[in-house]
Amino acid sequence: MKPISEIDGRRLYYTFIAGAQKIIENQVRLNKINVFPVNDGDTGSNMASTIRAVIEAIKPHRSYKVTVDLIAETTLVNARGNSGIIFAQFLYGVSNETGDLHTITINQFIDSINKSVRYVYDAVANPVEGTMLTIIKDWAHFLDSNRTKFVDFNELFLKSKAILEKALAETKQKLDVLSKANVVDAGANAFVYFIEGIIEFLSAKNLKQFLQIKAENDIFSKVEEHIPEIVEYRFCTEAMIKNVSLDHKTLSNFIQQHGDSVVVAGTSKTTRIHVHTNHPEVLFNNLKDFGTITFQKADDMLRQSEVVYKRKWNIALVTDSACDLSDDLMEYYQIHSLPINIYMGDNHYLDKVTIKPEQFYEHLNKSKGYPKTAQINEVAFRNVYSHLASHYDAIIAIHLTSKFSGTFFNSKKAAEKVSNEFGKPIAVIDSKNVSGAIGLIVLRTAKAIESGQKFEDIVKNTEKWVKDSRIFVSVKTLKYMVRGGRVSPLKGIIAGLLNVNPIVSMDEDGKSMIFGKTYNQKSNMEKVIKHVKDITSNRPVWNYIILHANNPDAAQWYSNKMKAISQKEPVSFVNISPVISANAGIGAASVAFMYE
Repeated sequence: MKPISEIDGRRLYYTFIAGAQKIIENQVRLNKINVFPVNDGDTGSNMASTIRAVIEAIKPHRSYKVTVDLIAETTLVNARGNSGIIFAQFLYGVSNETGDLHTITINQFIDSINKSVRYVYDAVANPVEGTMLTIIKDWAHFLDSNRTKFVDFNELFLKSKAILEKALAETKQKLDVLSKANVVDAGANAFVYFIEGIIEFLSAKNLKQFLQIKAENDIFSKVEEHIPEIVEYRFCTEAMIKNVSLDHKTLSNFIQQHGDSVVVAGTSKTTRIHVHTNHPEVLFNNLKDFGTITFQKADDMLRQSEVVYKRKWNIALVTDSACDLSDDLMEYYQIHSLPINIYMGDNHYLDKVTIKPEQFYEHLNKSKGYPKTAQINEVAFRNVYSHLASHYDAIIAIHLTSKFSGTFFNSKKAAEKVSNEFGKPIAVIDSKNVSGAIGLIVLRTAKAIESGQKFEDIVKNTEKWVKDSRIFVSVKTLKYMVRGGRVSPLKGIIAGLLNVNPIVSMDEDGKSMIFGKTYNQKSNMEKVIKHVKDITSNRPVWNYIILHANNPDAAQWYSNKMKAISQKEPVSFVNISPVISANAGIGAASVAFMYE
């Protein structure tokens, strides 16, 4: 091989891509051996997502410093999971410890690697040996101790392979949970894959081959060989906070009061945090006082662990937080729900996860501004689908009407990519509805999966159930629709003067429509029940859901009337999601039902 004594920005970029490819190719294997710190089987998916952002977001620059800064910033912003953030912090350390260099020598490179070790250890509240931390430390120590022996970068990477393999094998002895499961640490293995990918690139010199990124669907080990651990904290929670008023140590100590696996990375201007917690809504309600929360993520580790160890069926079911269904049913049917984004001023929240309905209603009453919602992006769906495709035979996703949000289209784009990548069928269905109506479609689909119906038949039937679902929302006041921009201020004033209360429903194309209007909510609700009684006289009700926005009395009235009509109890009685109540407003009550 031709000696390489210096590296510029372009060579760094393509070398990184080679390492990234190796992780992406082996993401399924990494998911299979993920038992620490929680056996949620997503280390491979998280690492793949973290590094895939570099492939998609940046282009190579001739300057080494410019390129390493871009890589570090991109991974920090897009990092996922404990290992992803530690890896991003490692790259941030390398970037921060690199001078303004157009090219870098071996000694300068080793210096930056060696000094980056402090960054990753400082970022982790309670460092644990036998993880990625140890691998990075041992690799950096080897490079520093042998720097005079390296002629070029090829030799540096090739000769360091043995120490990486040794350190990886030793992770079994350093952590009991790994020893019991007879696996190495998944995060540490990901870092070794990264270096191995670089070595293969340096040996092959075939750039075209290394740019053909694809997933590998082989099974590394049987799930039954692993020893499941109890998930003590349910949510793997992350956030990006701008202009933090606390130093990292104080912030870390504060976050530790809410859970464990705490990592605080980045700078005070842009801080990335990671924590496992049971109450992300409490954590973020407090964190907003220390800076501006510009990004949040909260993965349900209990649900992820069920995917690996306790999945009930071979078809996964996915929806979004606009689906209103009781928690008990979501739990029983192992339904995966992605939260829609909510912005309150400059702060970002996740619907139903980092902000609960009660907190949201309080904000609506106190805030002068009005919350805004944003669709779930394609990357979020791709992360979820990649993880599910590692364990399920097929996936069905049912979403909020495409007329209200781009969530459906982002889900569909992600599904097509992951389906091609993993060779698994993924059906994405537009519910053409909202709230409890989506809940009923999802519930009926879940029951079909439970009964063992075939994927193709379920998808076909789901499209029929979409047509058979109805929802009627009794709005108590138009002021929230006016504040949210759904109704003009003039119409709001006129409606207020006349005390007009609209009934909102959905048409067959998934657009909202005014079904009717009265001069008070009671008359409004009576009109809804009369209509429901008329249209169900010849078509019985399969099931129904009662929903409200902090108005349980109105919801109970609806429930009593629907029992009389259907001779059934409601399948769910739900305080609707913040993203729906942002438009319906406090006091709204509704009934959703599906024909038999």
